[in-house]
Amino acid sequence: MKRIGILCAFIFATWLAKAQENITINTNKTQIVLKVDGDKTLKFEYYGKKLKTVDDLFNANANLNTEAYPSFGVSPDKTVALRVKHANDDLTSVLKYQSYKTEKIDDNIDLTTIRLKDEIYPFYVDIKYKTYKTEDVIETWTEITNKEKGEVTLYDYASSYLAFVAPKAYITHFHGNWGTEFTQEETAIERGTFTLENTEGIRNSAKDNASFFLSLNKKASEDNGDIIAGSLAWTGNWAITFSQDAVKKFNITAGINNYGSDYTLGKGQKFTTPPLILTYSTQGKGQASRNLHSYARKYKMVDGDKERKILLNSWEGVYFNFDEQKLVELIDDTHNIGAELFVLDDGWFGNKYPRNNDRDGLGDWQVNKKKLPNGIEYLIDQAEKRGIKFGIWIEPEMVDATSELYDKHPDWVMQSSRELVKGRGKSQLVLDLSNPKVQDFVFNVVDDLLTKHPRIDYIKWDANSNIANYGSTYLSKEKQSNLYVDYHLGLQSVLKRIRDKYPHIVMQACSSGGGRVNYGFLQYFNEFWTSDDTDALQRIYTQWGMSNFFPAITMAAHVSASPNHQTKRIIPIKFRFDVAMTGRLGLEIQPKTMTEKELQFSKSAIELYKEIRPVVQFGDLYRVLSPYENKRLASLMYVDEQKQNAVYFAYYLENSVREKFPAFKFKGLDPDKKYKVVEINKDGKTHFTGENKTYNGSYLMEVGVNLNFNDEYDSAVLKLTAL
Repeated sequence: MKRIGILCAFIFATWLAKAQENITINTNKTQIVLKVDGDKTLKFEYYGKKLKTVDDLFNANANLNTEAYPSFGVSPDKTVALRVKHANDDLTSVLKYQSYKTEKIDDNIDLTTIRLKDEIYPFYVDIKYKTYKTEDVIETWTEITNKEKGEVTLYDYASSYLAFVAPKAYITHFHGNWGTEFTQEETAIERGTFTLENTEGIRNSAKDNASFFLSLNKKASEDNGDIIAGSLAWTGNWAITFSQDAVKKFNITAGINNYGSDYTLGKGQKFTTPPLILTYSTQGKGQASRNLHSYARKYKMVDGDKERKILLNSWEGVYFNFDEQKLVELIDDTHNIGAELFVLDDGWFGNKYPRNNDRDGLGDWQVNKKKLPNGIEYLIDQAEKRGIKFGIWIEPEMVDATSELYDKHPDWVMQSSRELVKGRGKSQLVLDLSNPKVQDFVFNVVDDLLTKHPRIDYIKWDANSNIANYGSTYLSKEKQSNLYVDYHLGLQSVLKRIRDKYPHIVMQACSSGGGRVNYGFLQYFNEFWTSDDTDALQRIYTQWGMSNFFPAITMAAHVSASPNHQTKRIIPIKFRFDVAMTGRLGLEIQPKTMTEKELQFSKSAIELYKEIRPVVQFGDLYRVLSPYENKRLASLMYVDEQKQNAVYFAYYLENSVREKFPAFKFKGLDPDKKYKVVEINKDGKTHFTGENKTYNGSYLMEVGVNLNFNDEYDSAVLKLTAL
């Protein structure tokens, strides 16, 4: 009997271990824990810092008890990640665990796939977790496969679901509009639902960005507190929903927005949702940002390890008002000021309908013979004679109603049975990229340019309209609601073709400014046009917000005229440069309007930027004084990986009588190293009284240095070198 009892206990323990299988998703410092319970339901248990053991986790999280990918139909009171109509019109889904496997991609990357299946139908959901161990970043998404006898309709199809138990949560999110992108705001959530979303169709980050910080129970600071950072990598409409229920369970769903997007999935088809990018930090927002920046440069963006050139863009300098001679003069000025690349913006194309304004010619990508009688090659020759590169602007997803393209292919634009609503210039329309013929056309815009002009070094890709005419002449009437999604699948197909053929062409994603600042675009582009508002004061706030999720090398930051063209604000040339130097430096200006003193300062500043460029573009960012928390001051710094070189930027934003400044402290240095500190980019004034002195890293971080500012829009840049 004793042997039988022991055997029964062993069998029960073995069954229990199998029935309650644990699955862990690990990076070097973080961990996701899932559990398969006795009825084969996959449960989400934990996301946070890496645990020594998961043995005590289940008692601690007894109230969580939530499915890892909850579906609609059985329980009416739960948050759902999946809601579908099966081939027989059944609206209920119950997903059961089938298996999991982990593949080693390389020494730093693993991919775990957990397979779920509806308990009745041949309908599958694979939950994917891709881990970047050193960066402590996890990508998670789903692959939904229909093996039923007919079509399935997807109503809700989230990329990810997360859950936590907490009485309160704080969400830091980023919103704005044209010219005020990435405005940072923190919102507390105790009970109810809070949704961040985009429904514009094409520009998916101008008003709200698909990125967030989540801090449970208490606010997280820049350098302290446990925090989750998330960013959805999708080029189209998205939604991220945070909700808390009556038992203090906090739910997060993130993925493609189901707004107007019921998606028909044919028999045998698989749908892949976009990844939600996650990182977990125990050292506040700053470390979360550095995790994401490292991940972005190494794995997500194009050529993240290559320095970006300093450019002069023609737009604010001449707008549409140029000819060949004026451009040659701009190219000459680009060279003389020390920049490395000239970019010709809008206005260079169209003959029957010349592009002299924002109403005509878009879509007709032939060189305007009147403006440029010797063509693009002549301009490239002029640039290369001066030792600089040449770039060009395009907007290939759009067309003007006044264009040869629209005359020939009116069926290529998005349209319903109603009168067309026109966008920019009361003329612009959106090409229907769900149509393969349109995809070929858009690809050929780039391919023809680079085939005819292989020396083009840079492309600015703009997109100035949203989807105002919902409808497709290509999609069947049964699949019209696929349009929001299929447009972006078509766009991504085009971008992939371009990258496959031209892997190293530098491309900027612009969309009326910062309308496409998203990890979904970053895998195809090298940088973003951060905002059409080039006012240096506004850019401090915009670039600060963007820096939370995107590294400096992705941030196009240009010095523009004073008074500024958008705000009319008058700001000194030094302040404008000191702000732009925290990103990828460029100029958006007509040099002929600058004074000789401004030109000389600009040349000097550009040469200094070339010296600090490796630290800014590849270094670790430390945000020190937030403009959102201290309205009069802002400061940030970059430190290289070896903590050998650093650059510190400080700004005085608003004047005050008899202002007393605190000591300016540093971050990210080696406390045991000695650093020589030098003020650079001075404009006749000295802000730092400790010039050329040597300080211990610990002193600089704990005590700091004194900086003197006299007028608003004053700034200082300090260069640190370890001895």
